[in-house]
This record gives sequence, C-alpha cells and structure tokens, in this order.
Amino acid sequence: MSNPFDNILKQAQQVGRDMQRAAREVANVEVTGEAGGGMVKVVMTARHRVRSVSIDDSLMGDRAMLEDLLTAACNDAVSRAEQALGGRLGGMAAGMTRPGGGKP
Repeated sequence: MSNPFDNILKQAQQVGRDMQRAAREVANVEVTGEAGGGMVKVVMTARHRVRSVSIDDSLMGDRAMLEDLLTAACNDAVSRAEQALGGRLGGMAAGMTRPGGGKP
C-alpha cells in the first residue's frame, strides 16, 4: 500500500510542471477588448501586456468620448485576459485529490 503523502508529493510536482507549462502558454495568449462597437480595440496578452491599440478616425475630434471608449476597451481586454488565464489554470487543480481520495 502506498503512502498517501507520496501521492500528494507526486501531485504537487505535477502541478508545478503544469503551472510552468501554463505560464509559457499564457505568454502567447492574446485577447482583444473592444468598445464603441469596435471603434476602439485593445490587443493584450493574458499577462496584461498591451500589444496594440486601434482607434477609428471618427473619434479623433471627441477627446472625452475617445478616453471613455479607450478605458472601456482596456477593461474589456483585461476581463478577457483573466477569463483566458482562468480557463487554462483552473483545470490543473481539478485532477488533484486529498489523502483518502477526496477532491480539494
């Protein structure tokens, strides 16, 4: 009969490897946040690094509107990045079991 703590150690080591792999993958995940029906777009990584900003020419004369839409697009991109990150990392703990077979 194997020691339950050996299983926990093996699971922890696997989770560590999975986390390292997921961190590498997340660096490459890009999401696009939009506002104003696509008039403002922000592309960022799941690590919240902004890659690009796209602004429709028609907004250039309305600074207040542009600022509001840029803020909304950034917030949308952050939400999408967090969803992408959560989806990738959330499944890792699902396979772990507690001593005695229970789920965390």
